[in-house]
Amino acid sequence: MTAGAVLLGGLTRLTESGLSMTDWRLIRDMKPPRTQEEWDKEFERYKQFPEYQLINRRITLNEFKRIYYMEYLHRMWGRLTGLVFFIPAVYFWQRRYFDKGLKIRSIVFGALIGFQGALGWYMVKSGLKNETLIDNYPRVSPYRLAAHLGTAFILYSGFLWNSFRYLFPSERQVVSKIWGMRVHGLLTLVFITAVAGAFVAGLDAGLVYNTFPKMGDHWIPVEYNHLKPWYKNLFENPAAVQFNHRVLGITTTAAVMAFAFMSRGKGFGRRAAMARNLVAAMVLIQATLGISTVLYYVPTSLAASHQMGSLTLLSLTLWLAYEMRRLPKV
Repeated sequence: MTAGAVLLGGLTRLTESGLSMTDWRLIRDMKPPRTQEEWDKEFERYKQFPEYQLINRRITLNEFKRIYYMEYLHRMWGRLTGLVFFIPAVYFWQRRYFDKGLKIRSIVFGALIGFQGALGWYMVKSGLKNETLIDNYPRVSPYRLAAHLGTAFILYSGFLWNSFRYLFPSERQVVSKIWGMRVHGLLTLVFITAVAGAFVAGLDAGLVYNTFPKMGDHWIPVEYNHLKPWYKNLFENPAAVQFNHRVLGITTTAAVMAFAFMSRGKGFGRRAAMARNLVAAMVLIQATLGISTVLYYVPTSLAASHQMGSLTLLSLTLWLAYEMRRLPKV
């Protein structure tokens, strides 16, 4: 369910549907417009906001319905995810199936789900104001988008790691502290690269340069230090943001491949070795998807696959980190 929310969120962003629902009501939002009068009223409301006034003035009612339903599906999926979590959690808690640790984790997971919903509206709200336009274009805040995606990845990682604990119970043992630290370093790189990708999406930075490995005729874009103070370029300059994401992606790929090569013959065992090999294969697939997305001018299918590729890579790296804990100390 959480992975599906990430996919739908990416599609909502890529189809520029996220600003079609201009209000947030927990219960009333669950009923979409049905009659012609209700659709006309919702469309008129949409016309009061910058996205329509600046870029969608020629949109028809039927076209509006398409983007509205995309955002509606994303919101309803989020609500359904909450129900799928909370209803069983309350039942199992009351039946005393949870130990103390799982009770604490369930509270944390539930809080993150609620926070994620509130953060989603906080993000959308940033794109509904003239004061927050980016280059005179209505976009949600890239900071809030990155926080929204990052929180989804954290929630997903918590669920996945928790499932490993019960599917594959074991003592906390690692092959060595050095290799354990290296796997956690890979996890950090994968996560940071994914969050950097959210800034690329938030600024439409993937459309700035569509060449690889160079950015146009240069290795470093000439606009890299365009904004003042300098640190704004890291988060608000599309050319710099795309360049940074490229560097992080290449660094992550190189680090994973170096880890896979150096760890051969280290006695990882069958499951850990399989996880390591899958991480290495996935990082190459993810790099290929990222390069292809840029070269083909960010088609929706490739961009969505690239986003889900980051979640897949994170999943496999988490599995590798867990398997490292199951190995005997050496």
